[in-house]
Amino acid sequence: MDAPSNPYESPTGGGTADSMISAHLAGDPSFWATTATQFFGAFNDNIFKQLLLLVAVNQALKSSGSADYQGLAMVVFAAPFVLFAGPTGFLADKYSKTSIIRISKVLEIVAMALGVVAFYWYDQLGMFGLMAVLAFMGFQSTLFAPAKYGILPELFHGRDLPKVNGVFLMTTFLAIIFGTVLAGVLLDALPGNLWIASLVCVAVAVVGTLTTLPIRHTGGSTPDARFTVQAIGIPKKTRELFMQDHSILKALLASCMFWLCAGIVQQAVNSLGKVQLELSDTETSWLGGAIGLGIGVGCMLAGVLSSGKIEFRLVQIGAWGILFCLALMATPGGQHGHMLGLWGSLPVLVLLGIFTGMFSVPIQVYLQAKAPEDQKGQVIAEMSRANWLAIFFSGFLYSVFDQVLIWGDLSRCYLFGFTLIIMLPVALFYHPHSESLESDKDTQ
Repeated sequence: MDAPSNPYESPTGGGTADSMISAHLAGDPSFWATTATQFFGAFNDNIFKQLLLLVAVNQALKSSGSADYQGLAMVVFAAPFVLFAGPTGFLADKYSKTSIIRISKVLEIVAMALGVVAFYWYDQLGMFGLMAVLAFMGFQSTLFAPAKYGILPELFHGRDLPKVNGVFLMTTFLAIIFGTVLAGVLLDALPGNLWIASLVCVAVAVVGTLTTLPIRHTGGSTPDARFTVQAIGIPKKTRELFMQDHSILKALLASCMFWLCAGIVQQAVNSLGKVQLELSDTETSWLGGAIGLGIGVGCMLAGVLSSGKIEFRLVQIGAWGILFCLALMATPGGQHGHMLGLWGSLPVLVLLGIFTGMFSVPIQVYLQAKAPEDQKGQVIAEMSRANWLAIFFSGFLYSVFDQVLIWGDLSRCYLFGFTLIIMLPVALFYHPHSESLESDKDTQ
C-alpha cells in the first residue's frame, strides 16, 4: 500500500517540527471529523447502555435478593465483538476504512431506532427486547472498531499518534461522562417513557453520521485479499505475529486484564450507588461520570507526557494507581457501610479514571504503531476482540461475584476488592521498556 498523503511532513522532506504538530492537527478536517464521530458514537452507546444497566439494577431491587441482570447485559453487548472481530478486521484491511466507518454509523441510526421500539413496548417485550437491541449495537460497534482505530495511523504521522490518541480518547471519555450522566437524568425524568430518550439517541446517531463526511478517503491496505474461514478466527499471519513478537502479545494480554477489570467496575459502580448507597439514578450516574472525567484527563496527560515516545512508565504508574483507588472504593465503614460514601467516592473515582487513562493510552498506541502496515486492521481487530472477550467474561464474573455477595450478605463495595485481586498481577509483572515512535518515514 502506498503511504497516505501526510500533511505533517516538512516541505523540505526533513521531518516534522514538534512545534508545528498541534497547528497542523488543528487545521486538519479529518482530525476533527474522526474525533467528533467517535465522540457521538461513544455518547450514544453510553446513554443507551447506562439506561439499560440502570433498568436492570432497578428490576433487581424490586425483588429483594434477585439476580442483577447487568452481568447478562455485558455478555450480550460483548458477544458480537468476540464472534465478528475477525471478519470486521478483514473488511477494514480489504476496503476503505473511511467507507466502513460511514456504513457503521448508518447502522447506528438503525440500532437507536430499534431502541425506541424496545422501550416503547417494554411492558410486552421486557428485558428481552432491550437485550436484542444491545446485541445489534454490539455488532455495529464491532464493525466500527477496527476501522476507527486502524485509520488513525493512515491519516496521521507516527510521531503524532500519542497526541492524536490523547485527544481522541479524551473526547471519547467526555462523551462517556455526558452519556452516562444524561442516562441517569433521563431515567429519573422520564419514568415509563424511556422511548423518548431513544429518540434523542436517534438524533445523535444522525449527527454522528454527518460528521464522517469530512474524513479523508483511504484505500484498502490489502484490496486483493479474499475472505476465508480463517478470517473468522485469528488469521495465521496474525497468530504468527503474536507468537513471534512477544512484546505485542504481552501488551495485548495486559490490555485484556485491564478491560476485564473495567467491565466489572462499570457494573460495580451502578450496584454500589443503587443498592448500597441508595442513590437516585442521576446520582448513581454521577459516579460513572466521575470515572469518565478522570479518564479524559488521564488520556490527555498520557499524550502530553509521551512526547513522541511509547512511555511505558506511565503504564506502571497507572496500574498501581488503579489498585490504590480500588482499595479505597472497597473499604467498608461509615454510613451505608461504605467509608467513602457518595461525596468521598466521586474524587476517588476521578483519580481512578486518571490512572486508567495513563495506563491505557501507551498500550493502545503501541499496538497501533508496531503492527505491520498490511496487518493493522487485523491486529487492531484482534486487540478489540481480545478486549471484548475480557469484557464478555467480566459479565460472567460480575454475576458470580453478585451471587457471592447475596449468599454471604456482604456489602456491594467488596466488588472493588475482587477487581483489585484480578488487576494485581498486571502491576506486579508487566514492566516493558519505553520505545521511540520514530518511523521509517521520519528518517526519509
